[in-house]
Amino acid sequence: MELGRTDLISRARGGDGEAFRALTEPHRRELQVHCYRMLGSFQDAEDALQDTMISAWKGLAGFDGRASIRTWLYRIATNRCLDALRSASRRPAKQWDTPGFEPPEPTRLGEIVWLEPYPDNLLDGAISVPLGPEARYEQTESISLAFVTALQLLPARQLAVLILRDVLGFHADEVAEMLDTTVESVKSALKRARAGLRQRRTTDREPTPTADSSAEDAIVAKFVNAYASADIEALVALLTDDVFMSMPPLPLEYEGRNPVGQFLTHILGFDLVPTRANNQPAFGAYLPTPTGRRAIGLFVLTLAGTRISALTFFEDTVLPWFGLPRSLANR
Repeated sequence: MELGRTDLISRARGGDGEAFRALTEPHRRELQVHCYRMLGSFQDAEDALQDTMISAWKGLAGFDGRASIRTWLYRIATNRCLDALRSASRRPAKQWDTPGFEPPEPTRLGEIVWLEPYPDNLLDGAISVPLGPEARYEQTESISLAFVTALQLLPARQLAVLILRDVLGFHADEVAEMLDTTVESVKSALKRARAGLRQRRTTDREPTPTADSSAEDAIVAKFVNAYASADIEALVALLTDDVFMSMPPLPLEYEGRNPVGQFLTHILGFDLVPTRANNQPAFGAYLPTPTGRRAIGLFVLTLAGTRISALTFFEDTVLPWFGLPRSLANR
């Protein structure tokens, strides 16, 4: 271990909180994103991160220095997330409870209901992390809602292995040590996880425009203009043929232009406040009322080429994470 780190570890073991923070703080953001990928929930990821830091503080005496502090923290965080996934306290599906509006018949009921968005303002420094040579995914792709949703459908052990190997690029022997298993077991789990992910992910769509590019701006502007003018035909024209709409924690899902367009006709008239989630365009949605504009939720758009391939609508409880208020004054 280099002299500076050795000194910090020694001081932290002696109860120096500032030394412990100096060791761990550079990795906090990326560990939170790691927990989010594993759990699909911003709140659960924050809880797992706090548990990780407490476990690291209490267990620092057992750190032997063979791995880096970063790898050691990933080991703790991964196992805290696996504990959370094994627990029976995951949030259940929610029933529709909006008075005065009965939603159209859904295409199907979703398997994943605890998905939450991740604010882009917390991604700074979290996805520009050093990756191992075996990483297969771009960090921006691996924070997208589509990717995180697909991850949640994998068995917990396979999920952990795929993230550690294919997203972060840790070597098989490092992952085996993190999970207290064998290299052969890691390789087997990774093979099954890759197969499971291929079954869930759509790969024949046009590429997603680069974040904050002119191409992305053009699609978003068309969406905002069509939505603001309640032009349902223009909105539907922006959708891909297989567009998908979901509303976690509600299990209702809609697939295809007609079903999604039918649903959109019932939710026009909101005021949209731009933000970003999961490296994707997003909007706080506010319903005008005589006394002000009341928060309804958060729209997140998934883009493919020059069209919208998915819309995800989250409850208004997520808005504070994005610095958005629960109400706005009338204009």
